[in-house]
Amino acid sequence: MDNENISHSVTLTPRLEYSTLLLDEIVDVISQKRNNLKQSNKDLIFDFDETDKTHLQSIELERIMAFSLEVLTLAKKKTKSITNVQSIPQVLPSSIPLIRTISAQLYELIPDCSQKLSKLSVHLGSIVLDSAALTHASFDFSQSNIESSTLLDEVKLMVDSKISKQYPNVDFFKLSNT
Repeated sequence: MDNENISHSVTLTPRLEYSTLLLDEIVDVISQKRNNLKQSNKDLIFDFDETDKTHLQSIELERIMAFSLEVLTLAKKKTKSITNVQSIPQVLPSSIPLIRTISAQLYELIPDCSQKLSKLSVHLGSIVLDSAALTHASFDFSQSNIESSTLLDEVKLMVDSKISKQYPNVDFFKLSNT
Protein backbone atom coordinates (compact mmCIF):
# COMPACT_ATOMS: atom_id res chain seq x y z
CA MET A 1 0.00 0.00 0.00
CA ASP A 2 1.50 3.35 -0.94
CA ASN A 3 1.73 6.33 1.43
CA GLU A 4 -1.36 8.04 0.03
CA ASN A 5 -3.50 4.93 0.60
CA ILE A 6 -2.15 4.52 4.13
CA SER A 7 -3.02 8.11 5.02
CA HIS A 8 -6.54 7.72 3.57
CA SER A 9 -7.00 4.48 5.50
CA VAL A 10 -5.88 6.10 8.75
CA THR A 11 -8.40 8.92 8.32
CA LEU A 12 -11.36 6.55 7.86
CA THR A 13 -11.46 5.32 11.46
CA PRO A 14 -11.89 8.72 13.16
CA ARG A 15 -14.40 9.77 10.51
CA LEU A 16 -16.40 6.60 11.06
CA GLU A 17 -16.23 7.09 14.83
CA TYR A 18 -17.45 10.68 14.43
CA SER A 19 -20.31 9.45 12.24
CA THR A 20 -21.31 6.91 14.88
CA LEU A 21 -21.23 9.56 17.62
CA LEU A 22 -23.33 11.93 15.51
CA LEU A 23 -25.83 9.16 14.80
CA ASP A 24 -25.97 8.27 18.52
CA GLU A 25 -26.70 11.91 19.33
CA ILE A 26 -29.51 12.10 16.76
CA VAL A 27 -31.03 8.79 17.92
CA ASP A 28 -31.01 10.07 21.51
CA VAL A 29 -32.93 13.22 20.52
CA ILE A 30 -35.52 11.28 18.52
CA SER A 31 -35.84 8.66 21.25
CA GLN A 32 -36.56 11.36 23.83
CA LYS A 33 -39.08 12.99 21.49
CA ARG A 34 -40.79 9.61 20.93
CA ASN A 35 -40.90 8.88 24.67
CA ASN A 36 -42.43 12.30 25.33
CA LEU A 37 -45.05 11.73 22.62
CA LYS A 38 -45.85 8.26 23.90
CA GLN A 39 -46.36 9.70 27.38
CA SER A 40 -48.51 12.60 26.19
CA ASN A 41 -50.56 10.28 23.96
CA LYS A 42 -51.38 7.82 26.76
CA ASP A 43 -54.89 9.23 27.14
CA LEU A 44 -55.58 8.53 23.48
CA ILE A 45 -55.39 4.79 24.12
CA PHE A 46 -58.87 4.89 25.67
CA ASP A 47 -60.14 8.35 24.80
CA PHE A 48 -59.52 8.70 21.06
CA ASP A 49 -61.81 10.96 19.05
CA GLU A 50 -61.42 10.32 15.33
CA THR A 51 -63.03 13.69 14.57
CA ASP A 52 -60.38 15.56 16.58
CA LYS A 53 -57.53 16.48 14.23
CA THR A 54 -55.13 17.00 17.14
CA HIS A 55 -55.63 13.36 18.18
CA LEU A 56 -54.85 12.21 14.65
CA GLN A 57 -51.82 14.49 14.41
CA SER A 58 -50.50 13.32 17.78
CA ILE A 59 -50.63 9.67 16.80
CA GLU A 60 -49.17 10.38 13.36
CA LEU A 61 -46.30 12.32 14.93
CA GLU A 62 -45.62 9.42 17.29
CA ARG A 63 -45.66 7.03 14.31
CA ILE A 64 -43.16 9.21 12.45
CA MET A 65 -40.85 9.34 15.48
CA ALA A 66 -41.13 5.56 15.98
CA PHE A 67 -40.38 4.96 12.29
CA SER A 68 -37.44 7.38 12.34
CA LEU A 69 -36.05 5.80 15.47
CA GLU A 70 -36.29 2.25 14.09
CA VAL A 71 -34.68 3.19 10.76
CA LEU A 72 -31.83 5.10 12.40
CA THR A 73 -31.27 2.31 14.91
CA LEU A 74 -30.93 -0.05 11.95
CA ALA A 75 -28.46 2.33 10.27
CA LYS A 76 -26.55 2.57 13.55
CA LYS A 77 -26.29 -1.23 13.83
CA LYS A 78 -25.05 -1.44 10.26
CA THR A 79 -22.46 1.27 10.91
CA LYS A 80 -21.25 -0.41 14.09
CA SER A 81 -20.96 -3.76 12.28
CA ILE A 82 -18.08 -2.45 10.16
CA THR A 83 -14.98 -4.44 11.03
CA ASN A 84 -12.45 -3.27 8.45
CA VAL A 85 -12.02 -1.02 5.45
CA GLN A 86 -13.15 -3.80 3.08
CA SER A 87 -16.54 -4.09 4.80
CA ILE A 88 -17.38 -0.39 4.38
CA PRO A 89 -18.42 -0.59 0.68
CA GLN A 90 -20.62 -3.60 1.49
CA VAL A 91 -22.29 -2.22 4.63
CA LEU A 92 -22.67 1.55 4.32
CA PRO A 93 -24.13 2.30 0.87
CA SER A 94 -27.63 1.08 1.77
CA SER A 95 -27.58 3.12 5.00
CA ILE A 96 -27.21 6.44 3.20
CA PRO A 97 -30.67 6.43 1.54
CA LEU A 98 -32.17 5.37 4.89
CA ILE A 99 -30.61 8.39 6.56
CA ARG A 100 -31.67 10.73 3.74
CA THR A 101 -35.26 9.48 3.94
CA ILE A 102 -35.44 10.19 7.66
CA SER A 103 -33.76 13.56 7.18
CA ALA A 104 -36.47 14.55 4.70
CA GLN A 105 -39.20 13.28 7.01
CA LEU A 106 -37.89 15.30 9.96
CA TYR A 107 -37.22 18.49 7.98
CA GLU A 108 -40.16 20.43 9.44
CA LEU A 109 -40.54 18.44 12.67
CA ILE A 110 -36.99 18.51 14.04
CA PRO A 111 -34.93 20.77 11.74
CA ASP A 112 -31.73 20.37 13.76
CA CYS A 113 -31.83 16.57 13.48
CA SER A 114 -32.71 16.81 9.80
CA GLN A 115 -29.71 19.04 9.17
CA LYS A 116 -27.41 16.71 11.12
CA LEU A 117 -28.73 13.71 9.21
CA SER A 118 -28.05 15.49 5.90
CA LYS A 119 -24.52 16.21 7.08
CA LEU A 120 -24.16 12.59 8.19
CA SER A 121 -25.29 11.20 4.83
CA VAL A 122 -22.71 13.31 3.00
CA HIS A 123 -20.06 12.30 5.52
CA LEU A 124 -20.87 8.59 5.16
CA GLY A 125 -20.92 8.94 1.38
CA SER A 126 -17.38 10.30 1.43
CA ILE A 127 -16.29 7.41 3.67
CA VAL A 128 -17.83 4.92 1.22
CA LEU A 129 -16.08 6.54 -1.74
CA ASP A 130 -12.71 6.72 0.04
CA SER A 131 -12.94 3.11 1.23
CA ALA A 132 -13.91 1.94 -2.25
CA ALA A 133 -10.90 3.77 -3.69
CA LEU A 134 -8.63 2.12 -1.13
CA THR A 135 -9.98 -1.38 -1.64
CA HIS A 136 -10.67 -1.05 -5.37
CA ALA A 137 -14.24 -2.06 -4.61
CA SER A 138 -17.15 -1.29 -6.82
CA PHE A 139 -20.71 -1.00 -5.67
CA ASP A 140 -24.07 -0.84 -7.31
CA PHE A 141 -26.09 2.18 -6.17
CA SER A 142 -29.27 0.75 -7.65
CA GLN A 143 -28.80 -2.39 -5.54
CA SER A 144 -28.20 -0.21 -2.46
CA ASN A 145 -31.40 1.69 -3.21
CA ILE A 146 -33.34 -1.57 -3.54
CA GLU A 147 -31.92 -2.80 -0.21
CA SER A 148 -32.76 0.44 1.56
CA SER A 149 -36.25 0.52 0.04
CA THR A 150 -36.90 -3.02 1.25
CA LEU A 151 -35.64 -2.13 4.73
CA LEU A 152 -37.85 0.96 4.84
CA ASP A 153 -40.90 -1.11 3.85
CA GLU A 154 -40.13 -3.71 6.54
CA VAL A 155 -39.68 -1.07 9.23
CA LYS A 156 -42.88 0.70 8.18
CA LEU A 157 -44.87 -2.53 8.54
CA MET A 158 -43.33 -3.21 11.93
CA VAL A 159 -43.97 0.32 13.23
CA ASP A 160 -47.52 0.39 11.88
CA SER A 161 -48.18 -2.90 13.67
CA LYS A 162 -46.73 -1.57 16.95
CA ILE A 163 -48.77 1.64 16.76
CA SER A 164 -51.94 -0.32 15.95
CA LYS A 165 -51.37 -2.54 18.99
CA GLN A 166 -50.61 0.48 21.15
CA TYR A 167 -53.90 2.13 20.15
CA PRO A 168 -56.36 -0.78 19.86
CA ASN A 169 -59.42 1.50 19.83
CA VAL A 170 -58.26 3.38 16.74
CA ASP A 171 -59.35 2.10 13.34
CA PHE A 172 -56.28 3.06 11.31
CA PHE A 173 -57.66 1.51 8.15
CA LYS A 174 -60.75 3.69 8.36
CA LEU A 175 -58.67 6.77 9.17
CA SER A 176 -56.30 6.23 6.25
CA ASN A 177 -59.27 6.10 3.86
CA THR A 178 -60.80 9.39 5.02
